[in-house]
Amino acid sequence: MVGSWDAGLEELFFRFAHRFERVEPRRRAWAYVRGLLAPLERRNGWTLAEQAGHVSPDGLQGMLCSAAWDRDAVRDDVRDYVVERIGDPAGVLVADETGFIKKGRASAGVQRQYSGTAGKTENCQIGTFLCYATARGRALIDRELYLPKSWTDDRDRCRAAAIPEEVGFATKPQQAQAMVERAIEARVPFSWFTADEAYGQNPGLRGWLEDQDIAYVMATRCDDEVPSGLHTTLRVDELVARVRAGAWQRLSCGDGARGPRRYDWARVPIRRTFAHGRCGWVLARRSISDPGEIAYYVCFGRRGTRLRELVWVAGGRWSVEESFQTAKNEVGLDQYQVRRYDAWYAHITLAMAAAAFLVVTRAAEAAKGAPPQASAA
Repeated sequence: MVGSWDAGLEELFFRFAHRFERVEPRRRAWAYVRGLLAPLERRNGWTLAEQAGHVSPDGLQGMLCSAAWDRDAVRDDVRDYVVERIGDPAGVLVADETGFIKKGRASAGVQRQYSGTAGKTENCQIGTFLCYATARGRALIDRELYLPKSWTDDRDRCRAAAIPEEVGFATKPQQAQAMVERAIEARVPFSWFTADEAYGQNPGLRGWLEDQDIAYVMATRCDDEVPSGLHTTLRVDELVARVRAGAWQRLSCGDGARGPRRYDWARVPIRRTFAHGRCGWVLARRSISDPGEIAYYVCFGRRGTRLRELVWVAGGRWSVEESFQTAKNEVGLDQYQVRRYDAWYAHITLAMAAAAFLVVTRAAEAAKGAPPQASAA
């Protein structure tokens, strides 16, 4: 399968081949990416080495730790490739984290912490990611390894895992903000930002997005409070409880594995003056089968934004889950065997490149069967 894709894969790899200062790590990175795309049951050091025809995994593992290439520059090249092929001004940026289950305590950032992937507290690493979603596809375009304070407060432990001295503690919302800042600097075309309640209930991130005039729809907890008057606030669930029965609208927020994901939706204006002449809302999603099951979102955007658009953005958050699934199942995003901080970024970045190639290839194949678009007037 990989052989038939080689021309397209080479085109992607040549975009960042110059980021490697020496030919050996460059060749090993090429073998690594091809191995990630190969139909292997597991994509670990040994299986990737065997796929590349190496007698041991030492060469590929050494490439992951090598100082002879710029991981962040490769990340940027992959992002630019994704934007070039599936970019759209109506695109959505999605922030989320995923867990990587690990044993021991030597892997950078590992500790017992909650992992949404496992659905419980596990010994794991957590990666924060930024996904770019458009009508043509969705792909991971940025990443950060979350380092708990148990790590950043212990510089000896950090040095043992090759974590640079200048790397300090950052919350996941702060990491998300840094990734959105990079997307803005790179002029990634997008119209909305969305994330789950870990980000939506963070006032610092919300305030920064509003200051930057970035429209958002973010999940939040039922007890989150928003302005409801000149000097008063109200819990979002109490605000939504005042919505009259006839104001709920049944809409789909996108297609799932079983067809359209339909819910009842309602929104209530947030009584606050926003900069840039924008508006805020509390959005509520109610289960059709169980009306007592309600999810809440805080929203910010231009005046005149329709309820249907807010619903569409809220549903777009699932694109990051689909991107995680693709990257883990098809290119081994979570199957690495490294402990060092730099090696984690190396593997994750090359896995993101492999996953981006799949997304772009599928988008190109889908476009071949698409009806011709009408020419602009």
